[in-house]
Amino acid sequence: MKMKAAQISKAGGDFELAERDVPEPQAGWVRVKVEACGVCHSDSVVKEGLFPGIPYPRVPGHEVIGVVDAVGSGVGQWKAGQRVGIGWHGGNCGYCDNCRRGNFFACQVNLLTTGISFDGGYAEYMVAPSIALASVPDDLSAVENAPLMCAGVTTFNALRNSGARPGDLVAVLGVGGLGHLGVQFAARMGFKTVAIARGKDKEPLAKKLGAVDYIDSQQKNPAEELTKLGGANVVIATVTNAEAMTAVLGGLAANGVLMVIGAPTSPLSVDPIPLLLGQRSVKGWYSGTSIDSQDTLKFSALTGVKSMNEVFPFERVAQAYDLMMSGKARFRVVLTMD
Repeated sequence: MKMKAAQISKAGGDFELAERDVPEPQAGWVRVKVEACGVCHSDSVVKEGLFPGIPYPRVPGHEVIGVVDAVGSGVGQWKAGQRVGIGWHGGNCGYCDNCRRGNFFACQVNLLTTGISFDGGYAEYMVAPSIALASVPDDLSAVENAPLMCAGVTTFNALRNSGARPGDLVAVLGVGGLGHLGVQFAARMGFKTVAIARGKDKEPLAKKLGAVDYIDSQQKNPAEELTKLGGANVVIATVTNAEAMTAVLGGLAANGVLMVIGAPTSPLSVDPIPLLLGQRSVKGWYSGTSIDSQDTLKFSALTGVKSMNEVFPFERVAQAYDLMMSGKARFRVVLTMD
């Protein structure tokens, strides 16, 4: 049995539409018929060879929603026909101190990452460890919600681990691919949600997504505006601009936290005095495990959080990837296997 897959044959290579044998799941693994796969900026790790030891050819893709097609021996939880999602976290050792403390990136024993350690979702079929799977509610569309497996769980998980409580002022810096989800999650978690972005044109969308206030960082000082509102208990930084992150630090309330989930392209400059005097902090947050993804999907189904996507047929994978990397996508990019 054959399938189509979009693979990278070498670091820096182009996408190749290849015909491959449909993979068989080994013990403890599951085969999934892919319905949709989001195109994430971190797929560039495979495309450009930014991670050491990637075995090529490799199929990227870690924002996957599909249907269980076959299961390997020893898999008890999953059955053929179940709807599942697969994110970046493909499993880890579970025994070392890093794993027990949730620092999976630092696990030196066995961290599996979808689309890097094993082939991902830019294909009609893929196999993954059963531990990597998350159950998908029946009423969630695969194409509309595939980005929740990375962009969604990243923002949702950062917010629910930020220490903010319902009623607290939470600001979302950026209203793009991550930020438009962050605003929705924050509003539906019961936070007083403030969106911060460049340009007045983004205000109507931000308020439609659930923000009660909007700060145009081109026209006003975001730190001063947040201070006028009483100070932010949490700022979720979804942008990749270190200067924009620095500009909001002064708007944190006492004990406030800047949660960095966008990867800045330059070092973040922090004045230690406001941190000391107000017990403020800067904290990074990664994505999440399969159970975090499952929680994200459940919450989204309950509250109506949706990703806004530009959808491409599988055969136009190169165009979809280029659009995402250009920064011109509004907001996420998804490949459909139909």
